[in-house]
Amino acid sequence: MNEAEIASGLPGTPNYQYAQQVGNQLFLAGQVPQAADGSIVAPGDPHAQASQCLANLGKLLAIHGFAVPDIRRLVVYVVGEQADLSTAWSAVTEHFGGQVPAATLLGVARLGYPGQVVEIDATVVKGP
Repeated sequence: MNEAEIASGLPGTPNYQYAQQVGNQLFLAGQVPQAADGSIVAPGDPHAQASQCLANLGKLLAIHGFAVPDIRRLVVYVVGEQADLSTAWSAVTEHFGGQVPAATLLGVARLGYPGQVVEIDATVVKGP
């Protein structure tokens, strides 16, 4: 675990890394809707959880010297019905001011934590 990640308000991640930089790329673990204490934010709420995942992603980018324009692709995983996917997607579009990077929105059966209904993965590359 990187001390800078903990200092930024991200929860500890025993047994895995949030990110690893290789050259101009940042390889990320999927961002989970966790608060600094490790609790899942707004269990069952796709909008609030997508917002938290993106906030965590923003912190992680900043820690490693990357920025939002470096996001080249998003994958948004959502547990639930079509309406839940739409609700999560609305949080994504709000976060990016309607200018979402290339993205895939997927419905999935379950995610890693009880109450977790959204996870967001990103491909991040610095450069033109």
